[in-house]
Order: sequence, then structure tokens, then C-alpha cells
Amino acid sequence: MALVELGRFPPPEAHIVVGRLEDEGIMAFAFDAGASVIEGSMAFFIPVRVMVDDTDLDAARAIVANPA
Repeated sequence: MALVELGRFPPPEAHIVVGRLEDEGIMAFAFDAGASVIEGSMAFFIPVRVMVDDTDLDAARAIVANPA
């Protein structure tokens, strides 16, 4: 298993993406979620990296590109 970056998202969106991917059977992780000292405010300066296994990257991209 080699983790690769799917994308960088504002914290709330990153957690939604992780949940959506997991619903589709793709293991996903939110990296850097606690890095922002202002998390919870409307100014999300530090994006959260969503990471997936390299073998799931294409499927994950398709899911993010076509939300249901």
C-alpha cells in the first residue's frame, strides 16, 4: 500500500470526501486535519490532504469528479 494525494480540500469538504470514498469501499485518510489553529472558522488557510492507496487513485478521482 502506497498512499498518494487525491487532493487538498477545506477541512469540512475533506471529511465529506473521505466519507464518500469510504462509502464506495475506498480507504481514505485526511492528513493535516488538525494543522490549522483557526479550524472551525470560515477562513480555512491550511487545506487538508485526502490520501488514498495508489491503486484506488483513478476510482477516487472519478468519484470526486462525479458526486452523487
